[in-house]
Amino acid sequence: MIIGYTRSFTREETTLQIAILKQFGCDKIYDEPNGVVNDQTELDKLLQSLSQGDKVVVYKLYCIANSTRHLIELTRFFKEYHIDFVSIRDQIDTSKKCGQIFFQFMENIQELKHDVISERTKAGLNEAKSRGSVGGRPRKPDRYVKRAIEMYLSGKFTIAQITIETGISKTTLYRYLEDSNKY
Repeated sequence: MIIGYTRSFTREETTLQIAILKQFGCDKIYDEPNGVVNDQTELDKLLQSLSQGDKVVVYKLYCIANSTRHLIELTRFFKEYHIDFVSIRDQIDTSKKCGQIFFQFMENIQELKHDVISERTKAGLNEAKSRGSVGGRPRKPDRYVKRAIEMYLSGKFTIAQITIETGISKTTLYRYLEDSNKY
């Protein structure tokens, strides 16, 4: 089945998209009203109606996705469920051999985004480290840690009482107890 999807911001554009999708031969067209960005109810309906071998057709990529990440998620979905995808104006047709490259290209874009974020994070951490900053939560003062260990070893206090009085969490207390020779 060939299924069209429209999302536009003007009535004229909607009319144009529907006409082009009909000309393409769409059996059914889902029309998202008023170019809604965050609430794509019709897109959700379209995705739930798809079966293996269906073809989803849009006028342009911006019609179906709100962001690059959203487009990557959609293309992964299409690839996983063997759904062909066509963007008329962008000249993408994954039912053709050269169109399959689009799926690989979108995977590469995702990998690139991941690598950029990872490298920026590492660079930021290294920069902070070179300035003397230490990541993570601030350490609890040693006097609180010593007090928590003493209370635990005395056997007179419950874990809940110790955590309330010292401000040391149960997990942190057990971690310090494992390495209690420091204190």
